Amino acid sequence: MPGPLWTPSSERLAAANMTRFIRFASTRGAGAGDYPELYDWSIARPLEFWDAMWDFGGIRGEKGSRVAIDMDRMPGARFFPDATLNFARNALVREGSDAAIIYRCEDGRSRTLSWNALRSEVAACAAALRAHGIRAGDRVAAYLPNTPEAIVGVLGTASVGAVWSSCSPDFGVQGVLDRFGQIQPRILLAADRYVYGGKTFDQRPKIADVVSQLPTVERTIVGEEEWDAFLAPQRGAPLSCDPLPFNHPLYILYSSGTTGVPKCIVHGAGGTLIQHVKEHQLHCDIKPGDRVFYFTTLGWMMWNWLVTCLASGATILLYDGSPFHPDGNTLFTFADETGMTLFGTSAKYIDAVAKAGLHPGDTHSLATVKTMTSTGSPLAPESFDFVYEHVKRDLHLASISGGTDIVSCFVGGNPIAPVWRGEIQCRALGMQVEVWDENGRPVRQRKGELVCTAPFPSMPIGFWNDPDGRKYHAAYFDRFPGVWTHGDYVELTEHDGIVIYGRSDAVLNPGGVRIGTAEIYRQVEQIADVLESLVIGQQWDGDERIVLFVKLRDGLALDQALIDRIRADIRRNTTPRHVPARVVQVTDIPRTKSGKIVELAVRDVVHGRPVKNREALANAEALDQYANRPELQR
Repeated sequence: MPGPLWTPSSERLAAANMTRFIRFASTRGAGAGDYPELYDWSIARPLEFWDAMWDFGGIRGEKGSRVAIDMDRMPGARFFPDATLNFARNALVREGSDAAIIYRCEDGRSRTLSWNALRSEVAACAAALRAHGIRAGDRVAAYLPNTPEAIVGVLGTASVGAVWSSCSPDFGVQGVLDRFGQIQPRILLAADRYVYGGKTFDQRPKIADVVSQLPTVERTIVGEEEWDAFLAPQRGAPLSCDPLPFNHPLYILYSSGTTGVPKCIVHGAGGTLIQHVKEHQLHCDIKPGDRVFYFTTLGWMMWNWLVTCLASGATILLYDGSPFHPDGNTLFTFADETGMTLFGTSAKYIDAVAKAGLHPGDTHSLATVKTMTSTGSPLAPESFDFVYEHVKRDLHLASISGGTDIVSCFVGGNPIAPVWRGEIQCRALGMQVEVWDENGRPVRQRKGELVCTAPFPSMPIGFWNDPDGRKYHAAYFDRFPGVWTHGDYVELTEHDGIVIYGRSDAVLNPGGVRIGTAEIYRQVEQIADVLESLVIGQQWDGDERIVLFVKLRDGLALDQALIDRIRADIRRNTTPRHVPARVVQVTDIPRTKSGKIVELAVRDVVHGRPVKNREALANAEALDQYANRPELQR
């Protein structure tokens, strides 16, 4: 068997936060000499682990005497029930003139905020919110691009104990109303315009429409001038961060909403903070002074994940605009200009860079980049190859996976372990992740359901407007009572890594054989003429047949020769069961706002069923191509 793609150097091993934590945990009784032993301890002794994580991670607050109670209940367990803290106080961990935020927009605008400047802006924002009467538990909604004002806004909101919820500016009016309309915000922060792909979009008509249908909004702050006017009377105010219970609500995030009105998922400040600090410091090896980037919008949980990097003393890098404007080198140039140390992106972006024929390692220095993280969809083995061949050889490539549901990760990177081709490196510390078969039995080196069998701090507080918890319970605990079922179809490997084959609800089932969609995507998207693909199961003649939709390079038409090649590649590298019965050309692949393809929506369209919430999609018009296709009528 071929060896790993990357192994950390002895110098990197010695300097890693994970190595330091292994030594630290040994003072708490861990007795761990390596990651597997540390993971086992974190699962067997969760109270000791999370107590150690609070101290090692530098959480600011009053910890209290108890680490957790009701650990036999899931949901229902409570972590640090006696603790008080404030998320904003933890984010503003540093002072001085060093950069806390570095911002770039695709139109050339840029801005840098020092730690002192960020602290002053957050203090003014919090004071302005208090002056308006905003109190703990009130909701502040943001309809903003990825700018420093958004960071100031979320930390000012957290300072007073209000609850933050955001959408990116590409959301349509109904998509915003489907989300904010459920949570009754008192304040709405919005941008009067945003830029993307070389175009400027006027947001004012949409904002007016949204506000007219949100009767609880008492004040709308639109654009930079109104933002400055809102803060101006409070500039110079001292920073005041109210101490609050450990899991006081911090965020309301939303499910994709492709099967109905989005679920409003409420996350607590303490659970979010300690989970992110663990992931940043241990799994991503983020240290004070590092410069951390994630390509994201305010509509994706990776933005919330990025915000918390401040709590580890890292500078956060914000990029607003298209990653391919004017070309695919944009983010790599941004990395060189800013001294980026962690480059966070998506599997889709890495594949697009490869398909564009770019070799960033030849055209850019990337000397400071030590970690690249990827999420959003499974990272194909060929994308691992591309990163190490054409981006950087000495690089910790960490494929990570979790979700909005837990605002964090179940599985992720390990900076002191090898990277194996096509595998997520490890189950995250403190996360009792297993793979179960359809009968609820743990399996290894076999495909099954990703489950988590013990509580963890970043479980949602609950869903908004779900007083008896029925919706929350139904979302994760109905299939296996007392066990979190995440909905990913995965395999635990011989290296104790994870391979994700797609979403469980999108698994194909021809002839009763379960096939993960990622198994087919991997083969199809290696073909140079295919830019993207989407696969579904179509009910046909008393069984299910596989239908593959392909988006080709501009100017190409799907012919029998290409169909034969696609089928032959799939057959050769998988099994005859994986071979699609139909291959159909489309010009667009429908996606959510965070870039995830929507197999279920396409499956509904193909079967003549209505798609319940087209507003949740970034390009809902693409669905029209999938309806009434003559190729699927025979």
